[in-house]
Amino acid sequence: MNAGMKILILEDEKLNAERIERLLFDIRTDIEIVGVVASIKKAVNWFSANNGPDLILMDVKLADGLSFELFNRVHIECPVIFTTAYDEFAIKAFKFNSIDYLLKPIDSDELAFALSKFDRTARKSYLGKPVIEELIARVRPKKYRNRFLIPYRDTYRKVDVSEIAFFHSFQNICYAHLFTGEKVSIPHILESLDRELDPGIFFRANRQYIVHINAIESVHDHFNGKLKLHMKKQGTDIMVSRIRAPRLKAWLDY
Repeated sequence: MNAGMKILILEDEKLNAERIERLLFDIRTDIEIVGVVASIKKAVNWFSANNGPDLILMDVKLADGLSFELFNRVHIECPVIFTTAYDEFAIKAFKFNSIDYLLKPIDSDELAFALSKFDRTARKSYLGKPVIEELIARVRPKKYRNRFLIPYRDTYRKVDVSEIAFFHSFQNICYAHLFTGEKVSIPHILESLDRELDPGIFFRANRQYIVHINAIESVHDHFNGKLKLHMKKQGTDIMVSRIRAPRLKAWLDY
């Protein structure tokens, strides 16, 4: 066991920081907490006034932004254990670019295991700029399309996504059906729209339709495990396949 492990804690919630300190001291007796800082700005000041720690426990989201931004402002050579409330998909990169990540609320056994990894690894571990940029991109909320600029005769028309009840692909042309009942063609394909639209609001019902959650008037069981959506105002019925039906139910029930 390495003696005198100096740990810096980056955490903007006081109770969480105090709990981390208690867990650390319960796990090991050779630990020295050299600082607890709650923001990127304070962390920059800390590094300018102190020698670097042996290890950093770093919350992903601090009071003034994502903690990854700190790496662009100071040179950090020591290993990092990220603490985060983000889901597994977003934090997969942490496991490959740091000692470990700990999902909140932090478990004592998982923290102990992360510290043991520190003992087994090199004491210097620098996260380069490409890695930091990737981590920031993974945890920042994804921006979805808000509107369309649609060619209309010799002008352009702006249509907000909130105005669109559903999208329909027919004979290689994509149409946006508005809540007003109007139908306009748009220069897009459903495959790209499926990636660009907020999945909390729009659902890909089948190969021909993407529907807005507020446009669905009712959902009906259909034969062979399929579902039938009855759309408001337009009166259109849209079929949902047996494979997509469970996802639709979960989407509507969230």
